[in-house]
Amino acid sequence: MVVINQKRSLLSRVGRWTAELLLVFVGVYAAFWLSNYQQHQQDAERRDRILEYIEQTLSEGIDSSKFNRAKEQEPEAAEFRRALDAGEMPPMRPFVFITDYSPSDLATMLQSGGVQLFDVQTLKALRSDESVIRWGLARMARYQKLSDELIVPNLNQDISFFYDPATKTLRKQFEIYPEALEATVKFADELESVHTELLKRIQSERQRNR
Repeated sequence: MVVINQKRSLLSRVGRWTAELLLVFVGVYAAFWLSNYQQHQQDAERRDRILEYIEQTLSEGIDSSKFNRAKEQEPEAAEFRRALDAGEMPPMRPFVFITDYSPSDLATMLQSGGVQLFDVQTLKALRSDESVIRWGLARMARYQKLSDELIVPNLNQDISFFYDPATKTLRKQFEIYPEALEATVKFADELESVHTELLKRIQSERQRNR
């Protein structure tokens, strides 16, 4: 009888220890799961805030690009080319390209961990968009530099300084001017294309994550 009682007591202690161990395990697992769930929710909210910001910026950029191209860039480039082809020797003006784009904005966002939150295809579209912007701005900066060096200092010169009166064509060093005007239109087209593709990706990712 004593042996039976001892066995029951041992089984009881083992059962109690097992139950306590199981409760500890369940508690630790639950805490771990809750922590992961909360982190996942925080990452999802952060990702959506970043995507929302980029989506809004892209939409505004597309609208602005369309407006500027239709109202200013295309008419100016087309009119200068028309007058040039007609031998009218249109006047030269300073080439100026102004933008509020800052490459550090995107870099800061990605370096802060944003890059880890995005879908791979969205990241590819984002990189493509960034590449077009950088190369386009580099071209615009080059044209503006040439304008500052060749055109601006000579605006008080006679028209024959810029054109060959015999042929009514631009002198070689000034042939970059119509090229620059047309490059702004091409840049606007490229921007609209990559912005639209990236916008579709971001909208798709936001919809998928809801």
